[in-house]
Amino acid sequence: MTTKTTQTSQILEYMRAGNSITPLDALRKFGCMRLGARIYDLKQDGYVINTLMVKDEKSGRRYARYSLVSLG
Repeated sequence: MTTKTTQTSQILEYMRAGNSITPLDALRKFGCMRLGARIYDLKQDGYVINTLMVKDEKSGRRYARYSLVSLG
């Protein structure tokens, strides 16, 4: 199994459990530095994933929070 496949499946299982995920969550939990690419892979496989843009109150930075809407 490649790293991409492993990370993608780990992220999918995490979201299937009802969790949403941010890039920082993905880095800490799965060592994934390119969450957007893994989300893209899941969308290409037919999964419907919601993207919510969130603004950090302290830093003012924006980031994406992804959640699984339906299974492919």
